Amino acid sequence: MRIALVTSEVAPFSKTGGLADVCGSLPAELEKLGHEVVVISPLYRGVRAHGPERAPFRLRVPVGRVVDAGVARLGRHWFIDHEPFYDREGLYGSPEGDYEDNAARFTLLARGAMELLGAIGFEPDLVQAHDWQAGLVPVYLRTIYADEFAKAKSVMTIHNLGYQGVFWHLDLPIFGLDWSLYNWRQLEFYGKVNLLKGGIVFADAITTVSPTYAKEIQTKAFGCGLEGVLAERAEKLTGILNGIDMAEWDPSADAHLPATFSWKDPAGKAACKRALQERMKLPRRDEVPVIGFVGRLVEQKGVELLVRAAEFLAQLDVQVAILGSGEARFQGPLQRLGALYGERLSVEIAFDAALAHLIEAGSDFFVMPSRYEPCGLTQMHSLRYGAVPIVRKTGGLADTVEDGRTGIVFESYSSDALVEAVERALALWAKPKEYARVQRAGMKLDFGWPQRAAEYVEVFQGISGSASRRRRKRD
Repeated sequence: MRIALVTSEVAPFSKTGGLADVCGSLPAELEKLGHEVVVISPLYRGVRAHGPERAPFRLRVPVGRVVDAGVARLGRHWFIDHEPFYDREGLYGSPEGDYEDNAARFTLLARGAMELLGAIGFEPDLVQAHDWQAGLVPVYLRTIYADEFAKAKSVMTIHNLGYQGVFWHLDLPIFGLDWSLYNWRQLEFYGKVNLLKGGIVFADAITTVSPTYAKEIQTKAFGCGLEGVLAERAEKLTGILNGIDMAEWDPSADAHLPATFSWKDPAGKAACKRALQERMKLPRRDEVPVIGFVGRLVEQKGVELLVRAAEFLAQLDVQVAILGSGEARFQGPLQRLGALYGERLSVEIAFDAALAHLIEAGSDFFVMPSRYEPCGLTQMHSLRYGAVPIVRKTGGLADTVEDGRTGIVFESYSSDALVEAVERALALWAKPKEYARVQRAGMKLDFGWPQRAAEYVEVFQGISGSASRRRRKRD
């Protein structure tokens, strides 16, 4: 198959979260399975340092007005270059909020991807659109570019339904679409235009990043207003768990760590714990469990539960190491609690990849009390690194952590439920053989991409099988 991925971020070139990791890892696995893949994303400021080669042609893309855009390439990766749109500090916004021209910025990505595929002569069997920023791709394939890409099918992949690309309805001319599409079944959403809804409605298949999340988003509690649309298309919706880079997250060969270890030889984890205690200015106490947290300090991650439970946790014989950055309403209280309970609770407000690896390796437990979690990657990292996860039963956390066998799982979204789960973790810690059994079971799990890629291919071939068979016959 010929497959094109359209995404607003892709590791290692641009990243704010798991979307970039998926779009960075999945293409290589698809190629290993014999498929031809191109990835299209914006040429942000940070991409330039990677040295992509300028293409000898330019694109003229309508976004309400015609935008003259450059193109650059690095291997399978193609970048759409327009400095006024993409040469900015942030990918989507500033600390003050989203960029006001995001409608035009990501129309350039989606429609520019269509123009780029035509310019390079890449006739896709399938185009995979990632999140709302590429939500117009399935719409374009069925409308403006229906004749040009008559054989192409589309997959809309939802990484987080909480972000939908909702814009003023009078922005419709920016998208270049006919007003007939502005109706409750297609693009209209409570008097506005919803790009993710458009992608869901027009796509030939829909995927999201865990089986449980695929069920949750069809309910009012998790559907963010699109539960009816998703329930109507339930037969086209598949949940595929994300994978992790098993080479980057390998405790037996991690250059960020003072000592390496594995489930077969876990001895080096003790040195990592001591290094973490020293780095986070916690007293060296081998007998006390360290509970780690790495993540964005936002409501989705359940940080409010951590804040509420922190004073109680500080009374227990545990140490807590927190790394993250995010909303001021969470950063401030956590910093104050860290100052008050410094020997039990250490907080670092930052994005620090090396420290993230050390926290995973040096912690005995790892907490993720998320309000919702489409997939989650850090619980997979913690399982691999022997930090027994303490997670809320939602989304990908429910699909990757098994209560009592590989971790501690709680259901209620409350600080009391979190505290009770921590107390269960301490009871497990008090039984070293039982703790070692749970830790070892998690470390043995395989969260690599090969299996996930095969699941994606199954979905792709389910909607594009006839096109790929025709191509094989011609070849």
